Amino acid sequence: MAANVTFLEQNAPIDEYGRGLYAVARSVLRALLDSLSSEDLADLNTPLDRVRMRQLAKVVRLDRDKGMRGDGFEWAVHEAIIGGEPSVLNPLSTAMRKASSFIKDGQPQSLLFGYERARYLGFLDAVVDEAGTDSFLLPEGSGRPFRFGPWVAKAAMGKTAEPILNERIKQIWKTDLFLSTEGDPRYFAATVKSNFKQLEGGKGLRIGIVPESADKGNHSTIRYSQSHRLWIVSLADPNGFMGLFSDAYHAVGRSMCSLGKQEPPPYYVKPSAKAQRMQEQIEQYPDAFVVDIEEALNEAAQQDLVGQKHQLVSVNAPNWLHLKQMATTLICPKPKFYKLD
Repeated sequence: MAANVTFLEQNAPIDEYGRGLYAVARSVLRALLDSLSSEDLADLNTPLDRVRMRQLAKVVRLDRDKGMRGDGFEWAVHEAIIGGEPSVLNPLSTAMRKASSFIKDGQPQSLLFGYERARYLGFLDAVVDEAGTDSFLLPEGSGRPFRFGPWVAKAAMGKTAEPILNERIKQIWKTDLFLSTEGDPRYFAATVKSNFKQLEGGKGLRIGIVPESADKGNHSTIRYSQSHRLWIVSLADPNGFMGLFSDAYHAVGRSMCSLGKQEPPPYYVKPSAKAQRMQEQIEQYPDAFVVDIEEALNEAAQQDLVGQKHQLVSVNAPNWLHLKQMATTLICPKPKFYKLD
């Protein structure tokens, strides 16, 4: 659907950090929308694509232990990969080449998975179609690769699928992202965790993506973990992608608290001055549709500007994200966001 929201009107480019904030905020907001269950939509008596910001803020999971940070991080990593963000692409490319000498050189590509989403109408078909009918999974060890479609369909059943999964890919149901390079039909299964301590390996998983931390020397590096049996990509924090993600995450989280009249959790740090200005803009539109704010954030990142060296390119929301169905009639002024400088 066409969004009736405008964040920016001027043609002048904004700085990379401001663009990045808008792009990551878009990812976090999509994760929050994705987290709504059919029960939530029934309670709101609203189809997913007509959920308003105030409604989302009333039911969203704000506690980081209930998934908001993890879901947002997963979306942000996925969209950073397909959006061409160098701070994620560069270490990931290195890890993929280390994981297999057969992987072609090229920009990494990502397919968002997560067996929890497989129940959504059309989601699994969309993943398989995107991968292509001639695609394969590359698990660890010797042996022939597995055809993507049939095995991913089994993995979509979750843990209950383990008895019917081949021994080499028994835990592939834990996959968050399927990774490949442009034009290559071979895919790695990757797990994405916002907390290194929660990282788990499993048969079929090849790559783990986590934030940098002090845990067991989890510095901003690419390394193989014998205990996890994964190639681990630790994204730099705070002077890298993780610093940007945390800033946008806390700004969006605080805006949800404000719109939903909830008390911010004590661990919510104060965002940067630019992120606070973004938060204030989001809070101006309680009655706007979430999908309109999402599209406006996409536009505000100004990803189609000529001459930008690093581009978080426009990332269209997958069709399945807005398929949940469950109405209110409200009029909201057209949102308009200004330059973050």
